[in-house]
Amino acid sequence: MLEKAELVIIKREGRHRWNYLNVLLIKRIHDRWISPYATAAVDLLDRLKRDLET
Repeated sequence: MLEKAELVIIKREGRHRWNYLNVLLIKRIHDRWISPYATAAVDLLDRLKRDLET
């Protein structure tokens, strides 16, 4: 399923099978879906840190 979704790249060499994460696709998912929420969380932590230091 991960291979079909192109999240994992599979490379075969003889009897060996190498699985790699498709970093570019994962970064695109992060940028589109996770980044806006992460930014808000980081801003909240930064504000908390500043409030505690003053």
